[in-house]
Amino acid sequence: MELAINSNTASMVQNKEQIVQQENSKFIGGNTKKVNLNHLKNECIIPVFSKDNETTISHYQFINQAQESVQEVFSDFQISEPTIRVSHMIKGRTPSAIGKPVKELEDSEKTIYYERCAFLIEIKERSVRVGNNKLTFCVGGVRAYNQENLYSKKSPEKFKVFVGFKNVVCTNLCVSTDGFSNEIKVSSLVGLKESISNLLNAYDSENHLNGLKYLPEVLVKENQFAHFVGRVRMFQHIDRNEKKKIYPFLLNDGQISSVVKGYYNCPNFGRNSDGSISLWNLYNLMTEANKSSYIDNNIERNVNAYGLMQNLRESMNSEQGNWYLPTLLYSVLIFIVMFPELFY
Repeated sequence: MELAINSNTASMVQNKEQIVQQENSKFIGGNTKKVNLNHLKNECIIPVFSKDNETTISHYQFINQAQESVQEVFSDFQISEPTIRVSHMIKGRTPSAIGKPVKELEDSEKTIYYERCAFLIEIKERSVRVGNNKLTFCVGGVRAYNQENLYSKKSPEKFKVFVGFKNVVCTNLCVSTDGFSNEIKVSSLVGLKESISNLLNAYDSENHLNGLKYLPEVLVKENQFAHFVGRVRMFQHIDRNEKKKIYPFLLNDGQISSVVKGYYNCPNFGRNSDGSISLWNLYNLMTEANKSSYIDNNIERNVNAYGLMQNLRESMNSEQGNWYLPTLLYSVLIFIVMFPELFY
C-alpha cells in the first residue's frame, strides 16, 4: 500500500474566501431541534424512577455541571453558551386535564420532556488550522433516557461526554477515542462533575491534533475510494468471526451513499480533479453524513470515523495491507485493464 502525498496545490483551497460556509449548520442533525437552557430548566418535567419515585439527573443539570467543569478547567478562556439539540419529545398532561380533547388543552396543562439531548460548548479562542479549515476547541455531551431503566428503582445513570474540535466550515465534530467517555455512570451531580473534569484534564489535544494534521497529506486514489465504498457496504453483512479481524465501520448504507454523493458534489471536501481524495476530506464527508444519526449513537460513529482514518493512514504509510483498500496486485490489474495498449 503506497503513501500518496497531496502536493497538488492547484487542487487545494488556497483562499479562505473560497470555502463555502453552510448557514445554520448543525453539529448533530437527524430528527433534532434546537432549544435553550432556560427551556430545559423551566418548561420541561423531570422523569423519575417509577418504583421509588426518585428523580433522574435532568438534562439541564447535566449541561450545567458540564459548564461548571469547563469553566474551572479552562478558566483562562471565554466559554460559549451551550448549543443544545433534543429529540424524541415525550408529551403528557396534568391530572386536571384528564379527559380533555387535545384541542382544548391549555399550555399549563401540557407536560413535556425530551428522551434524548446533546449539547456543545465551544472555546473559540482555542482555535487551530488543519489543512485549510479552522477548528475550534469544544466540549459536549449526550444523554438518552431510553438507555435507562426508568421502570426500576433509582440506579447509576449513564452519560456520554466528549472533548475535541469542531470544523468551523461545516460544524463537523472531530472526536478521538481518548476524548470520548462512552459511559459515565454516576448517582449524583458531584460524581458527574468529577467525571467530566477528569476527562477534560486527561485529554491530550496535541496528540489528537497530530493525528488530524496528517490526514490532508494522504491521498486515496479514485480506484482505492471505489474499493473502499464497496468494502464498507460489505462489512455489514460479513461473518461475525471475520468482522473481529477488521477495523469496524459504523455508518449505515444511507450514510455511505451520502459520502459518495459528497465525493462528487461537495464544494469543500469533494474529490480532486484527478479523482483522488485526501483522508481529511473523506473523514469530513463521513462526519457530515453521520449528522443524520440519532443522538444516542452519533458520537460513537464520529469516533469510529476518526479511528478508521488513522487505521487507513497507518496502513498506507507502512505499506501494509488493509481490508478496506485494494492490494498492490489489484491496482496493477486495474491499470492493465484500463490501459491494455501499453502491454501489447
